[in-house]
Amino acid sequence: MFRRMIGCIGEYKKLTIMTPLFMVGEVTIECLIPFFIANLINRIKTGCPMSDIYRIGGILFLMAALSLTFGGLAGFTAAKASAGFAKNLRKAIFYKTQDFAFENIDKFSSASLVTRMTTDVANVQMSFMMIIRTAVRSPLMFVFSIIMSFYMGGPLAVTFVIVVPILTFALLMVARKAMPAFRAVFRKYDKLNESIEENVAAMRVVKGFVRESYEKKKFGDAAENIRWDFTKAERIVALNNPVMQFCMYFNMVFIMLVGAQLIITTSGAQIQVGQLSAMLTYGVQILMSLMMLSMIYVMLTMSAESMRRIDEVLTEQSLLTSPENAVTEVKDGSIDFTDVSFKYSARAERYALADIDLHIASGETVGIIGGTGSSKSTLVQLIPRLYDVTVGSVKVGGRDVREYDLDTLRDAVGMVLQKNVLFAGTIKENLRWGNPDATDAELEEACRLAQAHDFVSAFPDGYDTMIEQGGTNVSGGQKQRLCIARALLKKPKILILDDSTSAVDTKTDALIRAGFARYIPETTKIIIAQRIASVEHADKILVLDQGKIVSMGRHEELLKTSLIYREVYEQQTKGGNANEAE
Repeated sequence: MFRRMIGCIGEYKKLTIMTPLFMVGEVTIECLIPFFIANLINRIKTGCPMSDIYRIGGILFLMAALSLTFGGLAGFTAAKASAGFAKNLRKAIFYKTQDFAFENIDKFSSASLVTRMTTDVANVQMSFMMIIRTAVRSPLMFVFSIIMSFYMGGPLAVTFVIVVPILTFALLMVARKAMPAFRAVFRKYDKLNESIEENVAAMRVVKGFVRESYEKKKFGDAAENIRWDFTKAERIVALNNPVMQFCMYFNMVFIMLVGAQLIITTSGAQIQVGQLSAMLTYGVQILMSLMMLSMIYVMLTMSAESMRRIDEVLTEQSLLTSPENAVTEVKDGSIDFTDVSFKYSARAERYALADIDLHIASGETVGIIGGTGSSKSTLVQLIPRLYDVTVGSVKVGGRDVREYDLDTLRDAVGMVLQKNVLFAGTIKENLRWGNPDATDAELEEACRLAQAHDFVSAFPDGYDTMIEQGGTNVSGGQKQRLCIARALLKKPKILILDDSTSAVDTKTDALIRAGFARYIPETTKIIIAQRIASVEHADKILVLDQGKIVSMGRHEELLKTSLIYREVYEQQTKGGNANEAE
């Protein structure tokens, strides 16, 4: 895990190495300053000339300036290195999730992935900065100060033999008690982010059912749980300060009492006023170093949980990968399902699809209808290998989809999903997801075929109109037509429309299908629909029920042979098409 984390340092290795070097310089000078001050005090006591005071004062000024410079440089390099490390870590997580199969993504909730890329990365970033800066400074300061204390104070340094073990034990116990509460917080962050994400995405539903109060309470409960855990942990960590203060004041009183007695009884033979002053300074440095080390321990223990959660994502292996010597060309749009059965998980009790045998010739138009839960969408998701079959095989262009390079296969398949998604940006930018190199003329042609050109032209900014996040500033029908135009720009060998004209009227639906026949005659078209009118002119129509193909044929044949198809047709045509959108 640590090797993977270290690998994300990348191009910031030089800055990472420079930070501890600057810290060594800063600590060394800081530990020497009390030594020079002690000598200055002793020289003043013996009546040294002003020239000596000016000379030593100048040296102290230069040392302070140099220490400040080293500290500032360490702060700069640490900040830049830690920010770069966090950037690379977020990039590694995001890139990893882009390669996940749906089954991998199902393992992590989207809220959890967001928490890992934000809160968890921020914790690890903070720990990284502390490791290369504070975790270097504190041990060095502790060791150097102990050495200088024994060198300067002699018997007075015995106080640290008593105080340091007591403070170390107390700080470790405090950190140990606080850790379980800190660990619990991260799991609850997922719940909090999930509540926010769900509420924002479903805002219209929340308002439509007047459930604002319920959502506020749900969010409030999640926030209260986090507050309680943090309060519990911080209450324990707050004990650090009184323990630290007790040890510091005990140390100061001991040094001053014993030191003063030694100075008076020995007339400065064993220790002088300057050494006493230095011992007080070194005592503060030693105890503050221990305090910082305890905080580092707390932060690292907190970050260990964050690192584990991040590492879970980085080590997750995608269940769908391109094979060695993968096929990099799709010959045509023919599709063959042979004895296909599929279930979403090995633990699932029943198959979502069972015993599917189907041949679709290249260029054919195939309609699919069926009730809710009949696995229509599941069937077509096996074609671009969004999932792998559990039993049997799916072939595209005469080759098993598992033999193809994934990018090659998916680039040959255009999909307009049931849940249409537009991204924040202009209409042009959204359309060019289908073809990044498409000209303005090609964009307009695709929009004309998708019956989108008229409403796009009516916008004041036309194709440069900004689409808000999620496409909330366009209607459902407009969003569907833009998504269809985007898919047409790919000029795919297979085009899958998953109930993607449900929000347009039957006339527009017919015009779109007519455009397909002219624009992409050689493309295999699969249309999932609830309306018979959307599929009745298809070369073949599949009727799915409970994950099985129960009927197959042309419109006229199914009216005679399929009870399900005939019932749906009669319901929709009785008294006119009740499903026609307004």
